[in-house]
Amino acid sequence: MRLSVSCFDGGGGAARAPVEVVERKGIGHPDTVCDALAEELSGSLSRFYLERFGHILHHNLDKGLLVGGMSQPAFGGGRMLAPIAIYLSGRATLEFRGIRVPIEELAVEGSRRWLKTHLHALDPERHVRIHCLIRPSSSELVDLFARGRTLGHALANDTSCGVGYAPLDALETAVLAVETGLNSPDLKRESPQIGEDIKVMGIRMGDEVRLTVACALVDRHVASVADYLAKRARIAQLAAGLARRSLGREPAVAVNAADGDGPGSIYLTVTGTSAEAGDDGEVGRGNRANGLITPCRPMSIEAVAGKNPVTHVGKIYNVLAARIAADAVAHAPGVEDACCVLVSRIGRAVRDPEIADVRVRLAPGADLPTATLEELAQARLAAADELWRDWLANGLPAY
Repeated sequence: MRLSVSCFDGGGGAARAPVEVVERKGIGHPDTVCDALAEELSGSLSRFYLERFGHILHHNLDKGLLVGGMSQPAFGGGRMLAPIAIYLSGRATLEFRGIRVPIEELAVEGSRRWLKTHLHALDPERHVRIHCLIRPSSSELVDLFARGRTLGHALANDTSCGVGYAPLDALETAVLAVETGLNSPDLKRESPQIGEDIKVMGIRMGDEVRLTVACALVDRHVASVADYLAKRARIAQLAAGLARRSLGREPAVAVNAADGDGPGSIYLTVTGTSAEAGDDGEVGRGNRANGLITPCRPMSIEAVAGKNPVTHVGKIYNVLAARIAADAVAHAPGVEDACCVLVSRIGRAVRDPEIADVRVRLAPGADLPTATLEELAQARLAAADELWRDWLANGLPAY
């Protein structure tokens, strides 16, 4: 492995640039739903493998598509005209030691469970059709996975890269706080008209911050256009308050900026998600592993969700890179910001990337703590083969 440690050249980071852009697609956005269901299936499948065979087997379930349905929203409650279709695709070990893996049952039951838990106005039995299109893994990747077990360390499933940085800046923290706050269980109990399909776009120009929030309202909790407008204004007020805690000032907030004047031109839904009629979704098109889309930062385009947590560096390296960067800020003297890039080569040990590059921004007068940074990175990489245990116990950031 080539491990390099250096300081950023010039600049001041995203938070110091004249313009910054940050986006988050909320838990009910069609792209996020696809990520979540891919990750849910990977978890269910991994637990099945462990219980039946004693170890996780090869799988990559990072391909999934949501095809939006058709609906007829109405004040006081509308109806679905055609269900949402979700297609879960990818590769997995479907038979081992003569035992069939019940992949379709795992896919359908797990998806319905997740949807019921996270989308309060959607009925997964009536409003959604789950299609499982998982096919057997290729023999060479199954063999590569097995060779890793024989050698006692995981071998990279792909040639790929992972990127992570720390800490989140004020705008990033604010955008994340707005979506998670509006989608908090407590607020849903108080304001069930707020659907889970919430997208937040934050822009900063100098010191001025503007947030554009798209928020699906649930029709059965909205009585009229006037009621909709009042509830939309309340959402804007809540969003501004949630952002203020991170920004230290009031941002300008626009909610459902495309709304017109009549009942047919407002963001009203039956289920609380645009997936019912207005939008489709796909795994990997939404948030990165830190929960954000940050075009002003280094960012991998790898889909993290659904990839296996043992050998697929598209998941493992994005998580580890973020943890290495966070460790640098927390434990290396003088480090204020950090970014880490990890690059794999297929067939090489996961714990031994081809390149590990750590770059930091130092406080004025601080010296580059090279030895500490190298030690922190080596420690995280040495434990890469055990990351799956953390994933099963606590989950890993994937969307």
